[in-house]
Amino acid sequence: MDSLPETTTRAWVLLPDIKTKLRHRSTKYSLVEAVSLANALPNLTVVGDLVVYFRSVHPGTFFGKGKISELEAIFKSSNVELVLIDGHISPVQQRNLEKKWDVKILDRTGLILEIFSDRARTREGVLQVEMAALSYQKTRLVRAWTHLERQRGGLGFVGGPGETQIESDRRAIDTQLTQLKRQLAKVVKTRKLHRSARAKVPYPIVALVGYTNAGKSTLFNYIAGADVLAEDMLFATLDPTMRAVQLSCGIDVIMSDTVGFITNLPTELVASFRATLEEVIAADLVVHVRDISHPETAEQAKDVEVVLETLGLGSDVPRMEIWNKTDLLASGAFESFVNACNRLSNVYMMSSTSGEGVQDFLDGISGHLSADKISDTITLNFSEGKKRGWLFNQRVVQSENQTETGYAIQVNWSLRQKKSFIDL
Repeated sequence: MDSLPETTTRAWVLLPDIKTKLRHRSTKYSLVEAVSLANALPNLTVVGDLVVYFRSVHPGTFFGKGKISELEAIFKSSNVELVLIDGHISPVQQRNLEKKWDVKILDRTGLILEIFSDRARTREGVLQVEMAALSYQKTRLVRAWTHLERQRGGLGFVGGPGETQIESDRRAIDTQLTQLKRQLAKVVKTRKLHRSARAKVPYPIVALVGYTNAGKSTLFNYIAGADVLAEDMLFATLDPTMRAVQLSCGIDVIMSDTVGFITNLPTELVASFRATLEEVIAADLVVHVRDISHPETAEQAKDVEVVLETLGLGSDVPRMEIWNKTDLLASGAFESFVNACNRLSNVYMMSSTSGEGVQDFLDGISGHLSADKISDTITLNFSEGKKRGWLFNQRVVQSENQTETGYAIQVNWSLRQKKSFIDL
């Protein structure tokens, strides 16, 4: 049997496949993704994985008696300490399985929350993860997260060494949530002030979105010359990053790298990270980065669209699509995608690793931002100096004539700028 360092937690990944439930994704690739999620946690080693086929969910133990006994033998022989179930299990099912197997158990939501807690670096990110975790724990009262106790303490919901008992009740969680919401409100207020300051600068915002590990951060680093963590790992980027980039046409834009999405992204996280993801909603252009080499790239794209709809991203925000990782395609598949890409508009093929196709994409942004303009004539009174100043700060004024009551201003602006002006 393999020997692992004492600080390593031995984990086993289970993918439930219920015959009565229709699966929209391949079990093969779903299991690969589940294992990748597990590997995203430090000091955790996956010693085995398995697709568990069964007819229906047992209300008390999730699996039936036969499966439980079969899996118990596997876990004992492999000295498993943590079982990751890629699905949703109830608090009762989790508690009963832990008693029967004598291991700690995390479902998909709990695992993603653990990953986010490990990756959060900014104050806002930490607060949002803590809120999501507390909201999740509230439905299960309060559990002690001792399966990773040798790795770290720090965040309120991940127990440190020795924390092996229930520490708070539901009322305590509510108190913590209230405090966190107040702290987050201050951070969100600061973010809004920064956004307002950026709105005064005539720089369009280009937001990169996509499935986790699609290559957004690698592309962001290539374009912006940044040093955002870019690894072949799920959720390598959590905290949003923004950089100013000058396009070849001379237009300055703000490029934003955001957290990646995933199938069945926990609703607690979507709600908690809404403030951060508002950067996407406020963008002048949303760029959907896809890993075109992934066998389920179409399904991943649909999952991203579901999250964007949940965030309330309207059809008024222009979109572009990038088919990334073309360097991983076989020659036949590459030609097929090229032909498909040529039939579509605002779609670009590229490799963010080699840089092939990136310049075509940047030229596409330049053309889009230059063409996405409309001409209007604005009439302002002399008392509306604030609005007049905003127009000049946005550099949209083409000409201005003074009248007896005010100004007649000819502008050339985007729909987003027009909406911002109306909201002044």
